[in-house]
Amino acid sequence: MKVTDAMSAPAVVVSPRTSLAEAARRMEECAVGSVLVVEGGSLRGIATDRDLVTRGLGRGLDTQTPIEAVMSPAVVSVSVTDDIHVAYRTFRRSGVRRLPVLDERRVVGMLTVDDLLLDVFQRVADLLGPVAWSILEEPPGPPTAEARAKAREST
Repeated sequence: MKVTDAMSAPAVVVSPRTSLAEAARRMEECAVGSVLVVEGGSLRGIATDRDLVTRGLGRGLDTQTPIEAVMSPAVVSVSVTDDIHVAYRTFRRSGVRRLPVLDERRVVGMLTVDDLLLDVFQRVADLLGPVAWSILEEPPGPPTAEARAKAREST
């Protein structure tokens, strides 16, 4: 499975000159916790909702301050050609919760820890499906008098 099978696309992108207020509005309207800062088609950084609070509001920055003032310029990312297992390792080793997915230097999507959790839950559900069906075909019920008598005889 490729990272593109689990990622969200398109990613929410803003320019480095986008205000903190506008970035916050974009996050809210798109129901995401981060924006990617892109200039000239290349990824320059990432800004999370936490960055807006701690580096922006927490430091007394004006809401019209450009997002580049609070973004993280060192972005951990994965390639569009990477297998999903590369993403799992990257999350584990880096400690980040969001990975931009790049095709060369161009942003094509975003992969989050939540996306991988959904993948894991789906895989577990696929594995448990046959077990669940076998239980449903013969649902356990209260023991009958006969079953109780057999249990007493075997002790």
